[in-house]
Amino acid sequence: MTELFWDFALRLFVAGAMGVLIGLEREYRAKEAGYRTHFLVALGSALIMIVSQYGFMDVLKADLVRLDPSRVAAQVVTGIGFIGAGTIILQKQVVRGLTTAAGIWATSGIGLAVGAGMYGIGIVATVLVLIGLETLSFFFKSMGMRNMMIEFSAPNKEAIRKVSSNFNSKNYVVVSYEMTEIAVGGDVVYRVTMVIKAKRMNEEGLLLMFLQDFPDITVNKII
Repeated sequence: MTELFWDFALRLFVAGAMGVLIGLEREYRAKEAGYRTHFLVALGSALIMIVSQYGFMDVLKADLVRLDPSRVAAQVVTGIGFIGAGTIILQKQVVRGLTTAAGIWATSGIGLAVGAGMYGIGIVATVLVLIGLETLSFFFKSMGMRNMMIEFSAPNKEAIRKVSSNFNSKNYVVVSYEMTEIAVGGDVVYRVTMVIKAKRMNEEGLLLMFLQDFPDITVNKII
């Protein structure tokens, strides 16, 4: 029993460590779920797998019932979807958090594998997840276009027109925009929410530099 206890403890430790490694990468990217979330997901998944495999030994010894040890662990795959959904943000045609949600789902699988005693496959999966998150983004980040949303205030419609035309001429494509008029101190200010597609390595920094050409425009938010 003591040997089994230390084996279980090792499984929990390894699963938690794998979760922390993936979480640190997400933390470095300033994403919604960091190392603590991934640690808990991996550790909890490993614990549930251990309970699923060994938690009903007393019942099985009586030879009165038959249990499928995979049933409890299978619920992790369904339940983890709620956590993943909580990291996804949808706002005005801009989706954020899909990669983090997929990472949490993969982390739960790693926890289940380590909890089942499959250390090797769990470690390999962790390495592959980190390679997928870092290496693939490094090689393919310049491919495709990414949706971004920028919210700014302009004193007149002419300034909005100039911003829109400059976006379209500098590798940015305006997908949609929404404009509202706000009265501020007797003057009319136009608040614009614009969704654009960007094909750049550092979109946020380039947008901030680009908007410096319009000192009369106030940028409220970029996501």
